[in-house]
Amino acid sequence: MAPEPRTPSPPPCTLRAARPADAEAVLAAFTANPDMARQGEVGTLDQARTYVEWLLGEQRRAVAVAGPDDTMIGLVAVSIEEDNKVGWFFYWMHTDARGRGLAARAAATVADRALSRSDQGGWGLDRLELGHRANNPASGAVARAAGFVHEGTERQKFLIDGERHDVLTYGRLRTDPPPATPHLPRG
Repeated sequence: MAPEPRTPSPPPCTLRAARPADAEAVLAAFTANPDMARQGEVGTLDQARTYVEWLLGEQRRAVAVAGPDDTMIGLVAVSIEEDNKVGWFFYWMHTDARGRGLAARAAATVADRALSRSDQGGWGLDRLELGHRANNPASGAVARAAGFVHEGTERQKFLIDGERHDVLTYGRLRTDPPPATPHLPRG
């Protein structure tokens, strides 16, 4: 009996710097799923352009998760507080790209770079922080896969549609062991 023909794997996703041309992909991601509203207000192309401009601001590093055709399908970004060498870490994926482990791999890659010394090509941060709604376990799984440690709960921090939600907080230090999560390559 002949072996089954192998289906070729799709080309891998890569990481690259976010750029102004990503505005259409940002709009597509924000309008594809209502849960993206917690990431910012993007419902028009002009709002998407403003969001991308904000991402590209001086105090942020924004890394696009790019699909095989180089279209942005996700984002990992860090808002940097230079004085304390601390960064607020955040991420999202287009709804069609979720569930494939891409967010975890991208987050691990970016966190490792953010916490690497600048003389080693990193961003020289000492600590990363993030938070997510307690009712969003997928975001917590990404955080843990990227080496973040759960540090606490901010009770009823967010008000969403008239209902209070707890926020789970995480941190990762430069001195923490790196996660075993495989990295995504740079494009």
